[in-house]
Amino acid sequence: MTLHRLAPELIERMAAGEVIDSLGAVVRELVENALDAQATHLHLRVEPDGVRLADNGVGMTPEMLTLAATAHTTSKIQHPQDLHHIQTLGFRGQALYSLAQLADLTIASRCPSAPQGWQVRYDAQGQAHPPQPVPLAPGTVVTVQRLFANWPHRQAGLPSWPQQLRQIQLWIQQMALCHPQVTWQVEFPGKTWHLWPGTLRERLTQILPQVADSQWQIGQEEHLTLAFALPDQHHRPRPDRIWLAVNGRCVEWPEVHTAILQHFQRLLPRGRFPLFFAHFHLPPSVVDWHRHPAKTQLYIKNLEHWQAKLLHLCEQSMSIAPPSKTDYPRVQKLMQVAETTARYHARPTLKALAQIHRTYILAEHPAGLWLVEQHIAHERVLYEQLQSQWQGITLDSPVILPPLSPQQVERLTQYGLPPEPFGPQQWAVRQIPQVLRERPAEWADALVELSHCTDREQATVNLACRSAIRNGTDLTLPQMQTLLAQWQATQAPRTCPHGRPICLTLAETQLARFFRRHWVIGKSYGI
Repeated sequence: MTLHRLAPELIERMAAGEVIDSLGAVVRELVENALDAQATHLHLRVEPDGVRLADNGVGMTPEMLTLAATAHTTSKIQHPQDLHHIQTLGFRGQALYSLAQLADLTIASRCPSAPQGWQVRYDAQGQAHPPQPVPLAPGTVVTVQRLFANWPHRQAGLPSWPQQLRQIQLWIQQMALCHPQVTWQVEFPGKTWHLWPGTLRERLTQILPQVADSQWQIGQEEHLTLAFALPDQHHRPRPDRIWLAVNGRCVEWPEVHTAILQHFQRLLPRGRFPLFFAHFHLPPSVVDWHRHPAKTQLYIKNLEHWQAKLLHLCEQSMSIAPPSKTDYPRVQKLMQVAETTARYHARPTLKALAQIHRTYILAEHPAGLWLVEQHIAHERVLYEQLQSQWQGITLDSPVILPPLSPQQVERLTQYGLPPEPFGPQQWAVRQIPQVLRERPAEWADALVELSHCTDREQATVNLACRSAIRNGTDLTLPQMQTLLAQWQATQAPRTCPHGRPICLTLAETQLARFFRRHWVIGKSYGI
């Protein structure tokens, strides 16, 4: 064996394979170029062997078209230091050159000020044939045909056609969320779909129509926008709709993904996962895209800072916000008055009306009626209180427990409830959690249950559940009002720590619709 240098053309062909490894990679590179060209309307057609993308971006001159598919050609990097301040989706200057090597590539483009467009075809080295004039609206049309036609092994290794389409559609949905101001018209064989421009909430409703517009919670602050479906109403069996984006592109961010799962762990039922989207708008100086050819992985400076900011905004957005004026026009005037005296996300005032089946609290809300399950509402209150402060009280007489294993003794000691030997095969505990003070009959069972909890979080959940008001307990109106106020003041009032929904709402507009209050039949003094 001898050592030798690879031929330049072989190096270039391998580099092309890194940049363009699938039909989805073609879509990715062309769409990113269009968005960098300030396009607001994209018309994408995908076929088994190629792609056509038309946009209304700034377009290219004939001179630019001649150079567009040559190696390392870009308009986005001028100086070496620009690599550390990337502000565009594309910047490597390899996408079109790679496409020219792997497929038949044609580009037509027209600048807004030009009287006509120009079209160029490229050979396998990215060299342009002479430009030809063509009638064209301002923007660019890129046509890629016979992808991998000369690479049969690459074609054989591609996923099935339905799998490729699913991957492309998923990627388009992610990019559409990152750029809600862009109109998308997408054509697959036998299928056409549109995404219209609008707000992030409107775009989410288009992409995930099973979640109503009002069931998205939106949070926004400097450098960060997030949205999640209300956890008491929507969740999934897999964590496949947790989308994280940085500066216009969804990325793989395992550390933040794990933090989100942990945050929602006590808001959703076991084995269920949130619908979640977060978009970081970070200064280019803190982002390094040079980690993966597809730019799906990246390096972030001060990762812990941005992760903490995300979780903080999640907590802020979890509260039950007042109804929007568009949802409840009949209480628009009332909410305008409220907004003058309270911040926008101030929690609405609830008035306890009655207890139903000694289980549910019926409450009047400015925009309708709420039905609150008393046990799990109190469970949420106690859970958050125990999270912030786990207090114990000393007993005059100890609680006697049956035999405990060394692990059980160690756990109770960690929870501030140390057992002491008390005769043969028995243990005495002289402290109990304060929340159990009113239930002496349950002290022994509660302590044994806590000794089986493997960590403080599990112990907190179990203790909150055991200590909460039981269903079947009579409550007075003042007690109900106090519980409603405590529950509304929690950070995550929509679900209990086990993920069960706490409140059922009936909007005033639903009542009006049911009782046909919009009908005019004879004289009526009702409103």
